[in-house]
Amino acid sequence: MYNRCNRRQAITRLHLVLSATIFWLFCFSLVGTGLTASAAEMSEIQQRGYLNVAVKDNLRPLGFKDANGNLQGLEIDLAKRLAVDLVGKAEAVKFQPVANRDRLSVVLDKKVDFAIARVTATESRARIVSFSVPYYLDGTRLVTKDPSVQQLSDLSKQKIAVLNNSSTIAQVRYYLPNAELVGVDSYNEARERIENNAAVAFAADASVLSGWVQQYPQYRLLPTKLSTEPLCVVMPKGLQYDEFRRNVNQAIARYLEKGWLQERSQYWGLP
Repeated sequence: MYNRCNRRQAITRLHLVLSATIFWLFCFSLVGTGLTASAAEMSEIQQRGYLNVAVKDNLRPLGFKDANGNLQGLEIDLAKRLAVDLVGKAEAVKFQPVANRDRLSVVLDKKVDFAIARVTATESRARIVSFSVPYYLDGTRLVTKDPSVQQLSDLSKQKIAVLNNSSTIAQVRYYLPNAELVGVDSYNEARERIENNAAVAFAADASVLSGWVQQYPQYRLLPTKLSTEPLCVVMPKGLQYDEFRRNVNQAIARYLEKGWLQERSQYWGLP
C-alpha cells in the first residue's frame, strides 16, 4: 500500500514537471513567430509616451479594484513595470478593463498595445496573436473547507464541483477516477454547492481560487497542482512589431531572473 502511494506520488510529480517543461518550450517557440495583426509599433509607443493595456478589473488577485476603485494586482504591477522599461515611468499606462471574450480582439483591433488579462497560451490562440514568455504558471488546483481533506487522495470518492465543459473535468478524472463530479455553471454556484454540502471541493484555476481563499478565508487550497498553464502577455503578430515583442520578452525575462515576478506573486497570495 505504502509503495503504491509512493509510485502514484512519483508519477504525479513527473507529470507536472513534464507539463511545465512542455508549456515553457511551447511559449518560447511562439516568441519569434510573425504573421499579421494590428497594434502600435515600438516607435509610436515611445513617441506618444504611454502604453494602452487591456487588463481584468474583477479578478482578484491578478487584476481588480480596491475599496477606492483603484486597479491593483499582479497583472497591474506587471503592466506598470513594463511601462518603466518601455516608456520611462510606471504611471504611463492607460488601463482598459476587458471581458474574457474580448482579450484577444482588443489587440487585433488596435484598441490596445497588448493585453495582460489572464490569458493562457494555447496553440489555437497562437495562430492569431503572439505570446510573451510566461509571467506566471497557472494550473488546476482544488479548494475546500472540509478539515478532513488534507491531500488529493482524501477526495478519491468524494463529490467535486467542476465548471461545465471545462478542461478541468479531464484533469480531475485522471487523478481522481472514482470521484463524483458535480457540474456547475459559475464559481458562485460552486461555492453554493459546497456550502450546502452538495460537494466537498471545487477544482478550477489556481490563480482564481487564490482570490477565492482571500475573500473566503474558511477555504484553503490543496497543495497538489493537476496541470500547468502559462499565463502570457498577448501581443500582435507581424514583423513591424518585432522590436516591441523583443523588448517585452527581454523585460519579463529579467523580472523572472531577478525574482521580481516571484516576489510579486507571493505578495498577492498566488500559489
